[in-house]
Amino acid sequence: MSTAHVVLTVFSALWVGFSGVSLARRADFVTQPLVDYGVPRAWWPWLALAKLAGAAGLLLGLAVPALGVAAAIGLILYFLGAVVANLRARSYKTVPFPLLYLTPVAVTLGLGLAA
Repeated sequence: MSTAHVVLTVFSALWVGFSGVSLARRADFVTQPLVDYGVPRAWWPWLALAKLAGAAGLLLGLAVPALGVAAAIGLILYFLGAVVANLRARSYKTVPFPLLYLTPVAVTLGLGLAA
């Protein structure tokens, strides 16, 4: 396991965790787009939990690599789903936001698999 992999894993987990906490706390910059896209409020806690579980899985993956791989794949699918939701809502200007979370997770996965 390289230093770059450890540093990027911690960064990715903190970054995704921030997103999960922001959603759990119902920060306006996270919830307003969900309202605009028509995501039911009943889903919000589950989406926040998915982000937080993925972030924890990335960190635990430093000790149990298979868990980190599973968490990274789950987060990649989550954020790809967010991209699709943005595109379906024709909110093209917000497409880059989920990509800002997806990219470091994908690179983390790549570094983990390369090790």
